[in-house]
Parts: sequence; C-alpha cells; structure tokens
Amino acid sequence: MYKSLAWIKNHQVVAFFVITFAITWGLGFSWSAVLNRHQFILLPLAFLATCGPGLAGILISALTNTQPRQGSRKTFWIAFLVAWFASLLVCLANMRFIQQNPLSLLAVGLFTIAVVPVAFVVASAYSRIPSVRNFLASLIRFRGVWGWSLLGLVLFPALHVISLLINNLLNGQPVSTGPFPDLSLALIGLVIVKLLYQFFFFNATGEETGWRGFVLPRLQTRTSPLIAALIIAMFWAPWHFFLWQAAGSPVLTFQFWAFQYSLHIPSSLFLVWICNRAHGSILVAGITHAAANTVMAFIPLQDMRGVYIIWIVAALAMILVDRMWKKLPSDHPAVYRSPA
Repeated sequence: MYKSLAWIKNHQVVAFFVITFAITWGLGFSWSAVLNRHQFILLPLAFLATCGPGLAGILISALTNTQPRQGSRKTFWIAFLVAWFASLLVCLANMRFIQQNPLSLLAVGLFTIAVVPVAFVVASAYSRIPSVRNFLASLIRFRGVWGWSLLGLVLFPALHVISLLINNLLNGQPVSTGPFPDLSLALIGLVIVKLLYQFFFFNATGEETGWRGFVLPRLQTRTSPLIAALIIAMFWAPWHFFLWQAAGSPVLTFQFWAFQYSLHIPSSLFLVWICNRAHGSILVAGITHAAANTVMAFIPLQDMRGVYIIWIVAALAMILVDRMWKKLPSDHPAVYRSPA
C-alpha cells in the first residue's frame, strides 16, 4: 500500500492518465447501454464515467496530501447541496428545452442521482483536504479572470463564424449566407441553457478539472506549454472512445481518428493558451470548452476546410506570439508547485 502511494506521489501524471482511463473506459459500457439499449437505470454510471478526469485529479490530490485537514464539513456539504441543486436544474432544463423530452418522475429521479458526481467535483473546491481545495480553487474563482472568461465565451464561436465565411468564399457563395439561426429571445434562452449544460456536463467539471486543471500544471513543470498541449491531446481524443462508439461513429477507421486529432490538437493548444493566460484558471478553460461545444450545436459545419484554415492560422499565431515552445517560469500560477 505504501509503495503504491509513493509511486502515485512520484508519478502523478502517469497515475492521472491510468486512473482517468480506468474510470471512464471501465464504465464506458454504460453509454451504449443508455443511448442504444435505453437502459436508463445505468445513467448514473454514464455520468460518473464522464467525470473521470476530474475524479482522477481529486483522488490523486487526496492520496498525496501531506497537510492536516482544514475547514469544516458544513462548508463542503452546503457547497455540495448548492451545486447538486444547480446542476440538477440545468440538466432538467436541457432535457426539456434542448432535447425536448418530457420530464417524467423516473427521469427526474435518475438525474437526481446522476448529477451527484458533478456536485461532488464542484463542492471539492471547498474540501477539507488542502491539496484538493487548492487544486480546484480556480474552478469557482471569478476574481481576476473576468476578461479571460469573456474571451473564452467568444473565442471558439468567433473562429467558428470565420470558418463559415471562409467556406463561403471557397465555394463562391455570398459571404452573408450560412446556417445562422434567426436571433430571438427564445434562441438566446436556449443558448444559455446549452452553455450551462455543457459547462456542468461535463466540459468544466468532468474534463477541464482534469486535463487543464490537474495534469497541465504538472506537465509544465518539465515541458513547454506546446509539448504539454500535444501530450494532453494524444490522450484527450481516445478518452472519448466509448462515447463515440455509443453514438455510432466509425471508431475503428483511420480516417475517423485522423479527423478527431486534427480537431483535438488545435483545440488543446487554444485551451492551454487561454488557461495559462488566465493564470491556470479551470473556470476559464471550462467556459471556453463549453462555448466551443455550444456553438457547434447551434451552427453545424458540413465543410471543414474553413475550420482547418482558420484553426491552423490561429494556432500558429498563438504559438509564435506567446512562444509556447519555451517553458514557463517555475513561479507561474499554471505551473505545479509541490506543497512540500
């Protein structure tokens, strides 16, 4: 037991990837069961699987903690109940207004249980374990990152719209044409619901707490932001395997993985860049990730040429301007420092 703990403490990055995939892939069967065989009783396991990166970060932080516990249990449980209620409301709103499904008593009961991992991750920012609380502190902290949060809201949507304009130019169509929905109060409401849903389930709580919140600072103690972004992308894409398989994607073809990596590598660069600029803020990374998935839900792209052009140009600009091939200083907020 002590040898295992010592190994985890000395190899936190490797341990993170092992535990993340053990949780997500180990419970990955639940996605197919829910989506394809309508075994909704397994919905809580599907939600738990998607929180794999965040839970892995919390587990390793707790196991390697060397400081005495601080604070009160009451604060944690109040935070848990608030996060549980908020995430449940967002989940039910998405089901009713985005998916347009009726809210049955069974569905409400299942979601009441299923959102527990999300509430636990958020509440862990108030954990009595100092290493867990410090690791997740930036998930709930707006102070000092308002500007970066706003940029995160518009970064991917702006790139997305520019991609559509480039596609129109390449196809000889008027620049103003495109699959843009008519602006209305109802649309704004739906966008807000979808954005909050993506944030809670699971772009910020499940994924960014792990990818950019836990493993990125540890990678950046030894590597540059550029290398760290590439390493994360290598694992980030296959982490989705069972979810994509359940959705019917051709996960056993080379073309599918070439396409996914062509999206995940620049996406990882963008998220690492804005996370580092925002002093390692999980909140900013989560907002940016959620905004990307939200805009793709409302403005789908059929022609990927514009995406590749603008994403490559933007990624290269970020790399060159920020010199992302250079290591960050050891006192940078996005570089991990051991409590010891």
